[in-house]
Amino acid sequence: AAFISIQAFPALLDLPQDLEVSAASCGSRHTAVVTRGGELYTWGWGKYGQLGHGNNVSSDQARRVEHLVARGLWVEEVVCGPWTTYVRV
Repeated sequence: AAFISIQAFPALLDLPQDLEVSAASCGSRHTAVVTRGGELYTWGWGKYGQLGHGNNVSSDQARRVEHLVARGLWVEEVVCGPWTTYVRV
């Protein structure tokens, strides 16, 4: 099992170059951000698929949700719940 750090305090996160974040939301163990370009990036605990990558893999690195990009969907808003992520496109 991969070790995912759970931090109780804010931490600096490096996103891919040239991304500007327009919105962010935090669940109990995961985080999601929307970029000004309408893309969704998620990271953290993914046991229930809440990261949106089509699996139950956790990640300490922000990863773009490719499912939305492949369908040409523009993300407007994200809200994370305890073990869920809601996205308005």
